[in-house]
Amino acid sequence: MLRSLSAKAIVPVAVAVTGFVVVCCILLYSVMKTDMTNDATVQATNLANTIVKSTRYAMLKSDRETLSNIIDNIGGQHGVETVRIFNKKGLIMVSKDHAEVGQFVDKKTAGCIGCHAGAVPKASFRAMEQARTFTNARGSAVLAITAPVYNEPECFNADCHFHPPEQKVLGTLDIGLDQAPLISALGVMRNRMTIFSLMILVLTVGGVAALLRRNVFMPIKSLSNFTEKVVHGTIGQDFPRCGGEIEGIASNVRTIAEELNKAKTELDKR
Repeated sequence: MLRSLSAKAIVPVAVAVTGFVVVCCILLYSVMKTDMTNDATVQATNLANTIVKSTRYAMLKSDRETLSNIIDNIGGQHGVETVRIFNKKGLIMVSKDHAEVGQFVDKKTAGCIGCHAGAVPKASFRAMEQARTFTNARGSAVLAITAPVYNEPECFNADCHFHPPEQKVLGTLDIGLDQAPLISALGVMRNRMTIFSLMILVLTVGGVAALLRRNVFMPIKSLSNFTEKVVHGTIGQDFPRCGGEIEGIASNVRTIAEELNKAKTELDKR
C-alpha cells in the first residue's frame, strides 16, 4: 500500500497534520465553550442581582402588588423560563407561575442543596456557585441563577419589618433563562471550526504534496531515469540541473560509470 515514495512521504504528513489540527480544534472549542458558558452565567447573575435591586423598594414597603407586577413583567420577557422569590423557609411568595405561589420549595433540589448541604445554610457564595443547569418539562436547557436577598439595615430598621439584624438572608430570587441561543451559537461555532479545519487540512496537505513533488519526487524520478540510461551505456547525457544532493548523486553515478567504462576498455585491450 505504501510502496511508492510519494505515498510514504505524503501519507504520514497527512496523518500527522490531521491529528494535530483535530486535537487543536477540540481544545480550542472546549476553551471557547467554557468561556461562552461562563460569560452567560455572569450575565445571568448580573441580571438576577439587578432584579433583586429593582424589587428592593417594593419589598421594603411590603408592596406585594407592585412586586408581583415586576415579577410578571420580567417573566413575560423572551427567554425567561422561570422567576420567583421565596423566603428563608422556602415558601414561594411571588412567582411568574401564579399556581406555585404559597408552595414550599424542595431544599434538596439542585438550586437549594448548595446552600443547605450542611447543618448551617450558607449565607453567601460565589457567582459560579449560584448557577445550575437543567432540562425543563418541554425539553429545553435552562440556566438558573439563585440570588440571595440579604438583610440590609434598611430592612431590619424599617417600621413594617420585623427581621432581626442577626438574620443575614431574608429570601432568595430564583430565575431560569433559556439556553437555546447559547446552544445555537455553540453549534454555529462548531460547524465553522469544522469547515475551517477541513480547509486547513486540504491546503496544508495539498501544499506539502506540491512542494514535495516539485523539490523531491520529480528530481528523484529524473535521477532514476538518468541512472537507468547510464547503466545501459548512455554516459554522455547531462543530468537536469536541480541543485542539492540529488544532482550530486547523479554526477557521482556518471563518474563511476565513466571509470568502469575506462577499466573495461583497458581490460579489453589487454
